[in-house]
Amino acid sequence: GELLLCEASTVYKYIHEDGSNRGTCGKLVCTNFKIAFLDDDSASDDNEPQLKNKIIGENDITLQCVDQIYGVYDEKKKLLTGQLRKYPEKLIIYCKDLRVFNFCLRFTKEEEVKRIVSGIIHHSQTPKLLKRLFLFSYASAAPNNTDERNQTVMFDTLEDWRNELERTKGNVQYKVVTTNEGYRISEKLPLYFVVPICVSEETILKYEGRGIPIWCWSCHNGAALLKMSAFPKEQDDSTAQMQKAFLDGIYKTISKPPYELLKTDDLSSSLPSLQDIQTAYTRYKQLFLIDNSADFWATDVKWFSLLESTNWLEIIRRVLKKAIEVVECLERQHTNVLLIEESATDLCCVISSLVQVMMDSYSRTKSGFQSLIQKEWVIGGHGFLDRCNHLHQSDKEEAPVFLLLLDCVWQLVQQYPAAFEFTETYLTVLSDSLYVPIFSTFFFNSQHQKDTNTTGESLETQSGPFRFLTVWDWSVQFDPKAQAFLNNPLYAEKPKPDKSQRKTARCKHQRQLSCPLTQTKSSPKRGFFREETDHLIKNILGKRIGKFINSSDEPPNSFREFYDSWHSKPVDYHGLLLPRIDGPEIRVWAQRYLRWIPEVQLHGGGTIATAARILDLMEEVERLQVKMDEEHSQAVSGNIHAVPMLRNSARLSSLFPFALIHRQSVKPALPTSTWKDLEDEDDLVKRDDEFVDL
Repeated sequence: GELLLCEASTVYKYIHEDGSNRGTCGKLVCTNFKIAFLDDDSASDDNEPQLKNKIIGENDITLQCVDQIYGVYDEKKKLLTGQLRKYPEKLIIYCKDLRVFNFCLRFTKEEEVKRIVSGIIHHSQTPKLLKRLFLFSYASAAPNNTDERNQTVMFDTLEDWRNELERTKGNVQYKVVTTNEGYRISEKLPLYFVVPICVSEETILKYEGRGIPIWCWSCHNGAALLKMSAFPKEQDDSTAQMQKAFLDGIYKTISKPPYELLKTDDLSSSLPSLQDIQTAYTRYKQLFLIDNSADFWATDVKWFSLLESTNWLEIIRRVLKKAIEVVECLERQHTNVLLIEESATDLCCVISSLVQVMMDSYSRTKSGFQSLIQKEWVIGGHGFLDRCNHLHQSDKEEAPVFLLLLDCVWQLVQQYPAAFEFTETYLTVLSDSLYVPIFSTFFFNSQHQKDTNTTGESLETQSGPFRFLTVWDWSVQFDPKAQAFLNNPLYAEKPKPDKSQRKTARCKHQRQLSCPLTQTKSSPKRGFFREETDHLIKNILGKRIGKFINSSDEPPNSFREFYDSWHSKPVDYHGLLLPRIDGPEIRVWAQRYLRWIPEVQLHGGGTIATAARILDLMEEVERLQVKMDEEHSQAVSGNIHAVPMLRNSARLSSLFPFALIHRQSVKPALPTSTWKDLEDEDDLVKRDDEFVDL
C-alpha cells in the first residue's frame, strides 16, 4: 500500500553533527508511510543494529514519528511550517523516538529541494483525515496472515470479560453488561464492560454511562478497583442536584455488603493536569534531542538543573505515589477504590494499570501486560489518536499519557528486573510502536471509532471489512532472533523470597540518571565529597535541588508506615511490588532517551554487558543440558532462546541493541569560567579520590 510521493537525489546525510561533516550521499524520498534516506553505499552488516525492525529501517522515519522540522539558513535554525518562500540549505528532522536526522541539500537541484521539503512538511505536519492514515492503505493491500497463536486477551468479546472476572474472583459482586451493544448508551464506552451486580440497566442508560462505577480489577481479598466518568463541572443548579442525588444513590448501593467500604479519589485534583504533563514532557525531551556534539557538552555541565526544571521525574514520582496509596487501600484497608476523572480514559488508565502491575503478577508477564493494555487503554477508550496527535488536528489535545505509564512501569522493571517476564527493551520497542501506522492498536480514540471505520472498500476488486493488524503480533516487526531481546531470561518463574536478591545491581552512567541528594542520611564515609564541597555543589548544581526534595507534601503517616514496612521485608517477585520513590530512586529511562547519543555510551559497559555475560553462561548451561540429555537418550527441549550476543563484547556499548559501538566522542576542554571555583579548593584533584555515588 505504499506510494512514492516525492524524492530528491544527491542529498548528503551527516552521520552525526560533530563539525566533521562526515556522512553519506544518497536519495531522500517521501511516501504515504515514511520519509526514507536511501544510501548509495550498501550499509555494511558490520555496524547493523542487532534489533533490526522488518518494517522501519535505520534511515526511515514514519510520518507519525516526525516531531519537528527545522531548516538552516546561513547557519541559523528556523522551524518550518506551512508554505515556504525560501528553501533551506540544510534540513533537520527531530523524531518522536528521539532520533535526529541532518540532511544537507546544497548539492541537490533546486526543483527537487522545493518538492521534497514542501512534500515532507505537508505530509508530516498538516492536519489530515483519519481515512488518509497509512493504516487503511496497508490494511486494504496486506495479506491477512496474522499470528493466531497470540496469547494476548483482546477484551472485545463477552467471553474475555467473563474469564477476567473469574480469574480475579470478582464474579460474585460484579457482572458483564451488554447494554452498550450497538453503542446504544455511549460511543465512548466499549461494547462490553463490568459493573456492580446491583446497578440496573436503566441506571446505566440515565446519563449515557456517566456516574456509573466501572470495574477494573478485583484484589485477592475481595476489594476492587473501579473507575467513573465524572459529570461536567459547569451545570445549572437543578441538574447538579439531580446528578448529586443520583451519585449518592449509587454510592449507597455499593457501600453495603457484599461490597467493601468505598473510597473515592478524584484524580483531576490529586494529580497534575494533562497540560502540565504535556509541558513537562516537551521540556524533558528537548534534553535528548541533541543534533550536535557542541550542544551536548554545553548542556552536560547544567545537566542536574536542566533535568530538575523539566519536572518530568517529579510527575512520575507523584503518579507512583498515588498508585501506592491506592494499593494500600485495597491491600491493607480492604477498601474499594473508585477513581474519578472527567472521561476516565487518561489518568484513570495510568493509575489502574500501575496498581495491577504492582499487585497482580500476571500483569508482569508479557501476555498479561499486553492484555492489561488492551483492557484498560485500547478497549477502555484512551484517545490515542488525539493524545498522540497522529492527525495533527489539535495540539491542545496532545499529552504523552501512555508514555507516562511506560516510564512508570520502567521504574519498576529497573528496580525489580527478576519480577518481569519482559525487558526494558520490550518497553522501548512498545513506545516506538506508538508511531507505526500499520497497527490499529494505537491509532483510534475508542472501540466505536475503530468499528465504524473497519467497514469499507478494501480494494477496487474486493469489498469487505478491513483486517487491521495488532501491535502484539511482534513477528510483524521482528524476526525470532530480535524478539529474544524482548524476553527476560532471568525472570523468576517461581516465588523465591530471598534477601540477597533485594539489592539489584545499579548501572553507573556517565551522566547521573536521577537528580542527586535526598532526605535520607548521608554516608558517614570520609571521602572526596565532604564539607568543603558544599561550595562546589552550590555553584555547579544550583540551589534548586532543595526545592526538588521538598517539592511535594510529606506522605501521610499511614502511607509512610505501609511503604516502609513493605520495604523492610524481602521481596516476593510474585506478590505485591512497591517501587522505591524517594529522591534519586526515580531515574531517567536511559535506554529510551539516550540510545541515539554517542557521547553517553559506555564502551563495553551498561546493563547489556552484564546481560551478555549472563546469557553466555545460560547458553553454556543449555549446551551441557543437551549433552546430558543425549547421554540419557532423552528428548531435548530447547526452550531458552538465548539472545544472539556478539562474541566480541569489547564492541558492545550501552547503546546496544539499538546501535553498535560508535566513534569515540572527544570531550572538549572545559571553559575555565565553569570550573574556576574548583581552583580555590585545597587542590582537590591531588587528593586520593574515593568513589562517591551522587
